Amino acid sequence: MTVTQTPPEAEQRGFVQQLTTSMNWRTGLLIPFLAVVTALLIGIVLIMLTGSSFGQAMDAYAALLQGSVGSVKAISETLTAATPLILAGLSVAIAFRAGLFNIGAEGQMLVGGMCAVFVGFSITGLPIYIHLPLALLAGFIGGAIWGFIPGVLKAKTGAHEVIVTIMLNYIALRLVDFFLKTELFQREGRNDPVSKTVEASAQLTQMLGWMNPALRVHLGLIVALIAAGVIHWLLFRTTTGFEFRAVGANPNAARYAGMSITKVYVLVMMIAGGLAGLAGSGQILGVLDRATPGFSSNIGFDGIAVALLGRSNPWGVVAAAVLFGGLRAGGQQMQVSADVGIDLIAVIQALIIIFVAAPALITAMYRLKTPAVSTQISKGWAS
Repeated sequence: MTVTQTPPEAEQRGFVQQLTTSMNWRTGLLIPFLAVVTALLIGIVLIMLTGSSFGQAMDAYAALLQGSVGSVKAISETLTAATPLILAGLSVAIAFRAGLFNIGAEGQMLVGGMCAVFVGFSITGLPIYIHLPLALLAGFIGGAIWGFIPGVLKAKTGAHEVIVTIMLNYIALRLVDFFLKTELFQREGRNDPVSKTVEASAQLTQMLGWMNPALRVHLGLIVALIAAGVIHWLLFRTTTGFEFRAVGANPNAARYAGMSITKVYVLVMMIAGGLAGLAGSGQILGVLDRATPGFSSNIGFDGIAVALLGRSNPWGVVAAAVLFGGLRAGGQQMQVSADVGIDLIAVIQALIIIFVAAPALITAMYRLKTPAVSTQISKGWAS
């Protein structure tokens, strides 16, 4: 008897296709919803295992809700946390659509943020409507260059993008540490690795600052939403987006149809890197006003979870980012009010990833009927 083994790349494509199948109420809404609910229920059990009662566990979740949407400031903090997650999630999602795993959003954020902060403090005398777009563009280009490296290596040599992007994350992290100690970046009079402050003309303005300076949500949210709309249009309304999805579904068939796999891999990784670079730029220009070591705060890695929960659909990514932003913002309140460690939020996020990445588990737990898998990648230009 002959045993046929599935090539690793075929297995990878099969997994990616599970994350990018045509959206319907079950794959797009029900399973992610049940994944979140299940993770929250397990969170209650974990809280009770620490010696707390069920009532105390519910009080912790009430504090979580209060800290995420219970006030104008809470909503502002949720949206502030969600803004870079949207862009990082889009970075991972568009790569998923082309059959690639972009694990390098963290490094791309760091490089993009450093490019943005350099333009932000080194150029003076420009009005905000010129200086701010230049800084954002610099961040996008920096991230795109960092994404170009794994893209061209994948296309030209077959190097696995997961390994390359992971290694580039470490390189970017150490490069940031190095440059922040150079005269070019380091703030005068400081011995610690802190960059010079970004000029006011390059900062993303607080949208609700006129109401209360403590409301930190900034114009980066608008940039992120515009990016989501552009990526949705690119993927589902352009020939280039069709090529991305076709290559992700079956690169051999796409090649036979005359599509350039090399062009798709390089272009999609550059766009993915640029989006992550924008996420890093937003953190610098909208929240921190300067660069410090590790300013990305693992947002690039959280973007993987956001893309998974959003099923690699741009608007699904936005919704998932708001949810994760709410968990981040509410976790602080939960820790203060209910004395529950914020590490629980990381556990809940990890559980959500597990359940979304293994929909068969949710289907079995809730005895759902297994839906027919759609492999349709195009509905026509007019749909």
